[in-house]
Amino acid sequence: MREIVAVDIGGTHARFAIATIEDGKVVTLGEATTLKCAEHGSLALAWETFGRSLNRTLPREAGIAVACPVSGEILKLTNNPWIIQPSQLAARLHLDNFVLVNDFGAVAHAVAQVDSSHMKHLCGPDIDLPTEGAITIVGPGTGLGAACLLRRSDRYFVMETEGGHLDYPPLDELEDKILSALRLRFRRVSAERIVSGPGLTNLYEVIAEMQGWPITLRDNRTLWKNALDGSDTVAAAALERFCLSLGAISGDLALAHGARGVVIGGGLGLRLADSLGQSGFAERFVAKGRFEAMMTEMPVKIITHPQPGLFGAAAAYAEAHP
Repeated sequence: MREIVAVDIGGTHARFAIATIEDGKVVTLGEATTLKCAEHGSLALAWETFGRSLNRTLPREAGIAVACPVSGEILKLTNNPWIIQPSQLAARLHLDNFVLVNDFGAVAHAVAQVDSSHMKHLCGPDIDLPTEGAITIVGPGTGLGAACLLRRSDRYFVMETEGGHLDYPPLDELEDKILSALRLRFRRVSAERIVSGPGLTNLYEVIAEMQGWPITLRDNRTLWKNALDGSDTVAAAALERFCLSLGAISGDLALAHGARGVVIGGGLGLRLADSLGQSGFAERFVAKGRFEAMMTEMPVKIITHPQPGLFGAAAAYAEAHP
């Protein structure tokens, strides 16, 4: 058993923890330290801040999840100003070995390794996730993440994707109007423009404009609070449309992956658990025409682990360096 550093770098926050691994699995994950990316000039500076907070020398192995595709000489995070050069990481972070994984690739690793007690049933048959075949992982946060987990016998494989950047699929007249309005703001309207933390703001503003009502909520945090507690009618309507769209997009990705199960994750996934269960998510998820019967047989879960990105970053390293 040995210690490693687990890192989960999102669009807004970077999270760090010490994990222990053994035989390709995560044994323990220590308490997470969360730092605001905007308050640190680089990953290396945030890394040093984490080390000082523990008042100890950090392990020389690390699993690092990043919110962008992991390819090329320079990684530019999708919603974060940090720039990461993989070839320089070992020297700058004083590491002997490390693994870089996409943030939702990390969540897929977490799905592969966490106990079933960390899965909350959302819709479909209330059964465990399949031990064979593909599982789609999707979820909103600062952006919209997506990945595919493939289980074969006693092994698993993670396919990192950018499925959240597929085109937004309007499915009724209201969504046609939403799409038309957002086309005036963005060169291209992806699913992430709707189903993400900032996406709720887009929905709220467009719906308010359609109603001819003033836009009174400017702060995204307040908007989410009022949408979730139902204290603002327009915000609640925006959240309802958000849940419908997440259901439709999750079903589309499951079809594309040939999945036999779906897991909702992301920074907002667990926070939305009650809202999704009471919304039209399930109806939109299965509404796939000739494949509706197949979709109704697919279990959909929400991962409830408090730090799936960190756990998954550690799991990705453990799997690569057993």
